[in-house]
Amino acid sequence: MFRSAVKALADRRGGSAAVSSSSLCSNASIAFATPGNLSRYLLPTIFRDSFSSAALPAVDLDATPIDRAPEHDAKSKGGGAASSSAKRPAFTELVATKKGQKPRVVVLGTGWAACRLLKDLNTDVYDVVCISPRNHMVFTPLLASTCVGTLEFRSVSEPVRSIQPALSRSPDSYYFHAYCTSIDPMNHAVYCEALDDEGVTEGNWKFKVCYDKLVIASGAEPSTFGIKGVNEYATFLREVPHARDIRRRLLLNLMLSDIPGVPIEEKERLLHCVVVGGGPTGVEFSGELSDFIRRDVHEKYSHVKEYVHVTLIEANEILSSFDVRLRQYAVNHLSKSGVKLLRGVVKEVFADRLILNDGSTVPYGVLVWSTGVGPSNFVKKLEFEKSPGGRIGVDEYMRVPQFEDIYAIGDCAGYLKSTGKPILPALAQVAERQGKYLGAALNSLALAGGGRAGAAKTTKLGEPFVYRHLGSMASVGRYKALVDLRENKDAKGLSWAGILSWLVWRSAYLTRVVSWRNRFYVAVNWATTFVFGRDISRF
Repeated sequence: MFRSAVKALADRRGGSAAVSSSSLCSNASIAFATPGNLSRYLLPTIFRDSFSSAALPAVDLDATPIDRAPEHDAKSKGGGAASSSAKRPAFTELVATKKGQKPRVVVLGTGWAACRLLKDLNTDVYDVVCISPRNHMVFTPLLASTCVGTLEFRSVSEPVRSIQPALSRSPDSYYFHAYCTSIDPMNHAVYCEALDDEGVTEGNWKFKVCYDKLVIASGAEPSTFGIKGVNEYATFLREVPHARDIRRRLLLNLMLSDIPGVPIEEKERLLHCVVVGGGPTGVEFSGELSDFIRRDVHEKYSHVKEYVHVTLIEANEILSSFDVRLRQYAVNHLSKSGVKLLRGVVKEVFADRLILNDGSTVPYGVLVWSTGVGPSNFVKKLEFEKSPGGRIGVDEYMRVPQFEDIYAIGDCAGYLKSTGKPILPALAQVAERQGKYLGAALNSLALAGGGRAGAAKTTKLGEPFVYRHLGSMASVGRYKALVDLRENKDAKGLSWAGILSWLVWRSAYLTRVVSWRNRFYVAVNWATTFVFGRDISRF
């Protein structure tokens, strides 16, 4: 493989393979150390052959990327990235489409809205470019089940290339593992930075992608309300790595607490799981955790089973969007399952405890933060008109009215005040329905001759987006769930709880999982857990 790569490089430069490999040795000796370092030298050359590397105007690339992970100091990598990137060009470019080519739709993100859009886009009339630091979609309603081993991680994730096969097969459609750092609406371009294996942006691996249509579906970030210590010590529950971290920490604490000589107070702290936020995610995780404790921990960690506790902290009412009767059912059921419900507001978080507003201290071994979402730093820094709450402002057609050919969907978008419409909740079904609507609208637009940049001025987009709530569901553990089919909290409609609701909950989510492959995985995992219990291996 190495010789083939060097030969390809030589053919591009008109030299021999021997000369090219010699040149490669003299100019960058570290390139031969690992295949990864070799790719750092070769990939920019291949990138330049595929795209244009013409000089570009200076742009601000210091903006916070989409859903960016915690910052890493480049110096911690020993300067390797900086030294190798010094030989790379400042920018590479995926140039604007020309006459005879299909118009290009650039999608930022791989969440519910983005993936439904990607799935529905007609690749016979569009080329598609997806830019995201995550190469898969997460089926978030079942993510809590992976934290305790009810489901495996692969069962709730679907590769974006499987969702839209054109990203793998079409010569002019791509998935780029990168963050978008800034948008140039006037020139129809986005600027991005590529990532390395650790999720850190590579210094000079910056590139530009021109678009005919841009869809921003970058999602939102967990809300911390500015509470000190949350980002440092709490774990969120929005991504597969989050669930993996919770699982590893939980199992590690169980093993540490079993070591001889550990004081009782320390055992109680290690095995105290605290969940902050009484929404569907927090309640479902608490229910899964209580099931795990009652069935698996009591059987396999009998020495410390009496020290394991779960506390759910909520400032107001849990499951506030559900019917009052269902809320009371959830409170009673969780209490019977051993979950302590605590009303309060977190004031500050430390490494081993949190402080509530009444001054009380709650020690913990695992802290899961699930208090809703808010605009990401990327969205905040965009110079677009914002909706109430700080999301990207859109009209009834999901367009950003300020700029032509830009759309926003999902948790990052909200109706402008001028539309007279309320801000839609940050729910998976809202995002998916917006992605479905915009996919159909863009397909119709292309067929009507409005797919090119600037061509939509005289082309109607169709009917405006209308959202109709289909209901809410939440599992509370021990084969019990809540189903609320009302359109809103003030409307009348069907709502029920119990084992029948649990069967409806499982059936609905099994049919909504993205692919048949994942449906098979989920069904097998559920059956395996029911018969043999949860896997308590720590990897």
